Amino acid sequence: MSKIIAITMGDPAGIGPEIIVKALQSDVLKNVHSVVIGSAKLLEKQLKMGLFNNVAINVIDHVNKATFKPNVINVIDIKLEDIDSLKPGELQPQAGDLAYRCVVKATELALNGDVAAIATAPLNKEALHSAGHMYPGHTELLAKLTNSKDVAMVLYTDTLKVIHVTTHVSLRNFLNNLSCERVEKVIKIADQFLKKVGIKQPKIAVAGVNPHAGEHGLFGDEEIKFVTPAIEKMRNQGINAIGPCAPDTVFLQAHQGKFDIVVAMYHDQGHIPLKLLGFYDGVNIAAGLPFIRTSADHGTAYDIAWQGVAKPDSMIESIRLAELLS
Repeated sequence: MSKIIAITMGDPAGIGPEIIVKALQSDVLKNVHSVVIGSAKLLEKQLKMGLFNNVAINVIDHVNKATFKPNVINVIDIKLEDIDSLKPGELQPQAGDLAYRCVVKATELALNGDVAAIATAPLNKEALHSAGHMYPGHTELLAKLTNSKDVAMVLYTDTLKVIHVTTHVSLRNFLNNLSCERVEKVIKIADQFLKKVGIKQPKIAVAGVNPHAGEHGLFGDEEIKFVTPAIEKMRNQGINAIGPCAPDTVFLQAHQGKFDIVVAMYHDQGHIPLKLLGFYDGVNIAAGLPFIRTSADHGTAYDIAWQGVAKPDSMIESIRLAELLS
């Protein structure tokens, strides 16, 4: 089985090229074998801007031709046709299309067993849509490409791990479509994921939907209708699920070690505490795919793109974790 990590460039108008180059020059990743899926010319431009004068780009057409040496970045070139027209920090269809094609190629390599895992630099959802690729984000795109039905987003740090029942939907749609079945699936995915990464008896906290987890129906009945029955069913199957837990305290409790992971009901419920506690070293993992996929846990940061000031910490951690988990 390959131990090579595929790294996708993400949106080239964002900070993806910069954080990839910086990450691959870090001592943390010196023993990790990787291949970048993206535009070789853009990486060369980034090297010149960052004054990495001793680093070489090795363009290859297959991972078996990669050269794993210090100061060599292996690249499977995904060409950007009109490279001179790319405007850093701006939303552009060609940038969204390149990000899409990078993910498609990396998925192909992973499914063929040519790479062990994928680490993705951030893409921009609007740019993706403007190029005609109508996916809410990486997780949904990867689920489609791999025909994976039960996939959930995990945000991962050493001290706090969060998995989401829903992500890129409005709060109204979340409430309208909440079901016992989806909560059950995410609890089960959380249990399987934690066991896969070495936690033998996971303790899974399930957050409530409403303030104080509804206070027995006083502030809403979603816990009574959907969350509690799902928890009880999973407990009957031997999964240690606890809750519904008050959302305003459960993330701190998990951070302090009481729980191994928190099942968050919707995007911001899980993202806000995770990014507060681990903005620079948090990693996004798509649980439920046939391979490991990690990602830097931040956006394309158009406001600082191609200025040389982006921090690579989350990208470094995502590549390191992809190698470790794979």
